[in-house]
Amino acid sequence: MTQDTRDYTGSYSEDGFWAKLRRHALKAGRQSVEVALQLFCTLKAPGTPLWARAVIAGALGYFICPVDAIPDVIPVAGYSDDLGVLLAALATVASCVTDEAKAKAAAQAARWFD
Repeated sequence: MTQDTRDYTGSYSEDGFWAKLRRHALKAGRQSVEVALQLFCTLKAPGTPLWARAVIAGALGYFICPVDAIPDVIPVAGYSDDLGVLLAALATVASCVTDEAKAKAAAQAARWFD
């Protein structure tokens, strides 16, 4: 986990996560939302190790925080850095992401975007 991501661990909250998705899912895009949901489902899974929870909380905290490397209010580019952080976190914790987490995330994204 990078220093930047670790700094955002305190920005994560479950309420903040859902509020961000409710307000900005369409702007963030399906890929960002689905990756964020995979990470969220993995965070909530009882067998997820502490190190993976820390990585996920940092990445989701970055996603939630409106002030980051590229502010979310900038059209198109605003969520590109968020997606990069989410994908890096997903790659880091890939061994912890279950098929169930992937299926839940895909189903939720389908409900919102299809």
